[in-house]
Amino acid sequence: MKKAYVVVDMSNDFVHDDGGLTAGKPAQAIEENILKRVVEFNEDGDVIVFAMDAHKPDDDHFRLWAPHNVIGTWGAELYGKLGEWYDANKENENVYYLPKGEYDAFYETDLADILRKHGVEVVYIAGVCTDICVFNTVYGAYKASFPTVVAKDEVATFTANGQIFLDQMNAIYKTEII
Repeated sequence: MKKAYVVVDMSNDFVHDDGGLTAGKPAQAIEENILKRVVEFNEDGDVIVFAMDAHKPDDDHFRLWAPHNVIGTWGAELYGKLGEWYDANKENENVYYLPKGEYDAFYETDLADILRKHGVEVVYIAGVCTDICVFNTVYGAYKASFPTVVAKDEVATFTANGQIFLDQMNAIYKTEII
């Protein structure tokens, strides 16, 4: 079965202690788990997509949230070892960097087309934040008719709502939670 791994918003601004809208230590704690899965998917020839918030400095989004992931800044770069892995593997035909302007990585992006082009049958989703961009990307996958899988130790958030949203993903979108 052809799979895809969509890594959502693992940027310096969302993960690093000095990030503009950081989930901090919980997000840092999932980096190794995500990296292991990235390596596994790459070895299997499956699709890997780094779906990253990409905002202009004057984005209306900043009426709701502190500035983050401003295009061309340190904060918008992939965090730590994930950034290093991407830099070393970005030329692979199965590896994608996908800027997104909204919570849902499928919204007004080519994500569904990329996955269909590769014959993807199931989408694993990881990253931050469980209750915002991960949840909404699961919805986007559902809307595009892709079954989803989310590993508890590959998502994090800065609120106490993580488990509630994992339960909702399972109940509403039939996401397999592992």
